[in-house]
Amino acid sequence: MKALISTHKRTERVFLIGLELKSGDASETRESLEELNELATSAGAQVIGDGTQKAEHPISSTFIGKGKAAEFAEYCKENGIDTVIFDDELSGAQSRNLEEIFQCKVLDRTSLILDIFAQRARTREGKLQIELAQLQHLLPRLTRFWGHLSRQSGGIGMRGGEGESQLESDRRKVQERIDKIEDDLELVRRHRSTQRVSRQRNLWPLASIVGYTNAGKSTLLNTLTGAAVFAEQKMFATLDPTTRRLRLPTNQNVLLTDTVGFIRKLPHDLVEAFKATLEEVIQADLLIHVVDISHPQAEEQILAVNKVLEDLGAAGKPTIMVFNKIDRFHNGDFPTYIADRFPNAARISAKSGLGIPELMAELGTQLRPLREFVELNVPHGETAVIARLHKVAQVVERNYEGESAKFKARIPPHFHSEFAAFIVQDLTAA
Repeated sequence: MKALISTHKRTERVFLIGLELKSGDASETRESLEELNELATSAGAQVIGDGTQKAEHPISSTFIGKGKAAEFAEYCKENGIDTVIFDDELSGAQSRNLEEIFQCKVLDRTSLILDIFAQRARTREGKLQIELAQLQHLLPRLTRFWGHLSRQSGGIGMRGGEGESQLESDRRKVQERIDKIEDDLELVRRHRSTQRVSRQRNLWPLASIVGYTNAGKSTLLNTLTGAAVFAEQKMFATLDPTTRRLRLPTNQNVLLTDTVGFIRKLPHDLVEAFKATLEEVIQADLLIHVVDISHPQAEEQILAVNKVLEDLGAAGKPTIMVFNKIDRFHNGDFPTYIADRFPNAARISAKSGLGIPELMAELGTQLRPLREFVELNVPHGETAVIARLHKVAQVVERNYEGESAKFKARIPPHFHSEFAAFIVQDLTAA
């Protein structure tokens, strides 16, 4: 929403509000608010305070009770709060009513996340996906913006893509923009589909790195492949997917894709908009689930990621659990209550490289079924064939005695015809 961007440099002061359902868990509400605090800070705001209300259910008109809202509003007025952010999604009517009570900008968790994504997206695809999600989120709330346009001060929740000035027009033009973006993203999906066909023609498996935001996914991609993906210690440091070729110790090529980080309460609009990106997760042959094992809510983050994978239809895929940031633990400090549940998890430090060789070996083991295990006899004079075999296959055994060299090797299926004349036995079923 370019027309709403403010030029002032003052750091936005925000107050956070959460609703604790009586049927819920107070600790979960607190953890969710702490995550909202991280999100707001990541967006460039200064969090001044937060508050919660315990209730049976959300109030239809104001989400929290009017009395509690008035109490929070007084606190915000006394402390110069610019923006109030709710930890759950608000309806258009709730936003309007709350703005009248607080007399300042009121956002919900979805708006905040969309704002962060708008700041971080770098590629045209990423910007289109963010703009689509913002417009879809904003369309049913247009009345709010029309009624309060004159006093919006910019800042968090007010950033966006190149088409968002259309919001000052009418619903029809906004819908036209949404339709245009969806058409553009359909071309992106077709392009990705073409890439997948090319990959399948080469029979290179695809492994997608998934995990909670800030778990170290981009750092792991950089460490494994030498990529230069931006990695920083903050939420959603990178959004645009990056795919790189990784050559395993088994001489096998694998395409490794870094995906957007997940969080609890990931907005539905965002999941829908990022389907072109998240299709890489759905199509993956193997998932690498990276966990910041040093995080106090590591177990809850694992569950949150699994919930998003389930929503995407990617639950049940072959998965390697990777416990990252183990360099932060001293002897005996490792959280065994989580480790015991995942005894085969790789333990690494993506930053220092600790445990990376073991992870590479595990990747080769997990992807091994995609290769043919064969026995070959190659005449000693066929030096080019022997060199080629060592280059593209995993040679398990070799014997150079006798009239020909004997090998047992795992060969990518698309190289079968190249070595067919020298294959004497198929050992795949053995």
